[in-house]
Order: sequence, then structure tokens, then C-alpha cells
Amino acid sequence: MKTKLTILAAALFFVPSLAIAHPHIFAEARLEIVSDEKNEISELRNVWRFDELFSSSVVLDFDKNANAQLDPEELAEVGKTVLDSLQEYDYYTTIFDNGKNVKVQKPAEIHADYKDGQLLLFFSVKPAEPIALKGKMSFGVYDPSMYTAMDFPTDGDLALIGDKVNACEHKVVRPDPDEVLAQNQGSLTDAFFNDPTGTDMSKMFATRMELTC
Repeated sequence: MKTKLTILAAALFFVPSLAIAHPHIFAEARLEIVSDEKNEISELRNVWRFDELFSSSVVLDFDKNANAQLDPEELAEVGKTVLDSLQEYDYYTTIFDNGKNVKVQKPAEIHADYKDGQLLLFFSVKPAEPIALKGKMSFGVYDPSMYTAMDFPTDGDLALIGDKVNACEHKVVRPDPDEVLAQNQGSLTDAFFNDPTGTDMSKMFATRMELTC
């Protein structure tokens, strides 16, 4: 069982070495950026809904009783697999606090569900160090390997929760891919051919919430 879960995680979910500069998995995301009474970011709440093709492959691998569904025990196993697999990649969470990259703590649990033919994941992460609402910050969710495409369907899917954080100036930034490529064509090409799995190119294309407090 452990071997099979490892293979699944490597083959379908989260190993950058398998990415070839374009996504194989597609997910719609929602990110809630939550502030507390200490004037700090307390947590980031995530909801991910995966495409039907990938979701069906997860059912095939985790449906142990062959009922074409994911029962509670099977969903728990999916959540545990993702929890263990994504720790190395900070759960696709990117935080910049005044130019400094801030990692996140491992969540206590990732909840999985399967509805209308799609796999859903729900979880919350906390910054690994305090983030005071001061200066410039940005928050987003993206896969640095570009194997999974994370999409926020509307600007409202990047939400601010709490009076403190809502008092900051904020905007959703959706980089134009053509402009990014035009502005970085030389460096992107060199970086990809030098190390196609380690360039972190997707950061340039990722949708993000920017704050100025």
C-alpha cells in the first residue's frame, strides 16, 4: 500500500521532475487570507477542485472496494497522501513579506471529498513565522513544477477575511502570459534548458493577492 501511494503521488500529483513545462492536472482554487486581532496573518484557507480526468484516476487508485466512489476511509487516505507529498513544496503556497519568502507550517490535516465527479481538497496552513500587516505582501497558490495548473476562476476566489487585513490596500494580480514571455524571453529560455525542473518559472505567471498595509 505504501509503495502504491508513493507511486501515485509521484506519477500524478507532485513531483517536479515529471513536469515538461506545461500542466497535466487542472484545479480551480479558492484562497482565504485571514488576519487576527494581533494585526498579523493567522492562516491561509485553501479549497482545491480538480478536473474530472484527474479525479477519476484518483478514484481508480483509491477505490479499494470497487464501488466507483471514494468512501470516508478512502478519502482520508487521499488526504493523508497529499498531506505527506506536498510538504516539500509548501503546499503550493507562496508568501512574500516585504520581499522575503515565508514558508508555511504543515497542516494538521487535509480533508478530501468527491462530488459530481471531481476531487476536492480543503485545508488551512499557517505561516512558519509571524507576518505583521506592515509594508508590502503577496499571497498565492501555484505549482512550481508547472505540472498542476491552479486557477482562480474569479478575483473573489482570492479573499481577505478579517477587518485588519481588509483595511490594507489590496488587489488581485493576474499576469499576462504574453507580456511575461516578452519581458523575460531570454532568461526563461536559458533557465529552462539549464534546469527545466528547477527554474520556478510558474511564479511569473501565477495569480496572486498583493497587499500594502
